[in-house]
Amino acid sequence: MEIPPKSPDGSEKSPQSKELLTSNTGSSLCISSRSESVWTSTPRSKWDIYHKPVIVVSVGAAVFLFGMVITSLSCIQIKNKNVYKMCGPAFLSLGLMLLVCGLVWIPIIRKKQKQRQKSQFLQSLKSFFFNR
Repeated sequence: MEIPPKSPDGSEKSPQSKELLTSNTGSSLCISSRSESVWTSTPRSKWDIYHKPVIVVSVGAAVFLFGMVITSLSCIQIKNKNVYKMCGPAFLSLGLMLLVCGLVWIPIIRKKQKQRQKSQFLQSLKSFFFNR
């Protein structure tokens, strides 16, 4: 076995352990937490709010259209007709599922945004009246 070299100050800590000890894990955890928007009051753009459902809707529509193409290819005389008949409906259903999930996700985000605005308003009112 290889013995790790001692540092100049006489301690036996390796450079990796020093990096781990000096890293700011507490602050980095706070920054990457999901509740970051609760603590920061910076306004977010529409893209920051809606980018995930828009991506899901776009991918769902693309997969759905791909399923339509594959299903329509099964109507044409091609060698692997059975493969197209099996894969086409699978892509159709997967695309439709993603499309519907994304379309339902958008009103849920809108409702949460309205609740968050009301909550911030009520919080500011409460702090205004009770901090006097």
